[in-house]
Amino acid sequence: MKLFIKLIRNLLGLIIATADVLTRGTKLKRAPETQQQINTEVQDLTLYQFFACPFCIKTRRAMYKLNLPIEKRSASEGSPHREALLQGGGKIKVPCLRIEQDGKVEWMYESSQIIRYLENRFA
Repeated sequence: MKLFIKLIRNLLGLIIATADVLTRGTKLKRAPETQQQINTEVQDLTLYQFFACPFCIKTRRAMYKLNLPIEKRSASEGSPHREALLQGGGKIKVPCLRIEQDGKVEWMYESSQIIRYLENRFA
């Protein structure tokens, strides 16, 4: 039964991910100098995620629309990033945005909170 549920969840996630790619729209356009500044700033951000997670897709979609090339790390079973997420953030829950700023690291969970943070900082 667990295998069946996992299969259904992954299939639905794949359908949602495909629909996201097909309906994304356009990225935010910025002046080249401004975009270069943004590209530098996002180097301190990392998104821990699962490919087929609907909340991760929602977060990645917002990142795409805001034209934010944030590094994405898979936290799937068997991934080396899964342990980093657990050790750093304290739990394996995605999406999780790792924010390194002024020598401090913050782990932000919840897609709506992450999107609000990104919009406030970069929009």
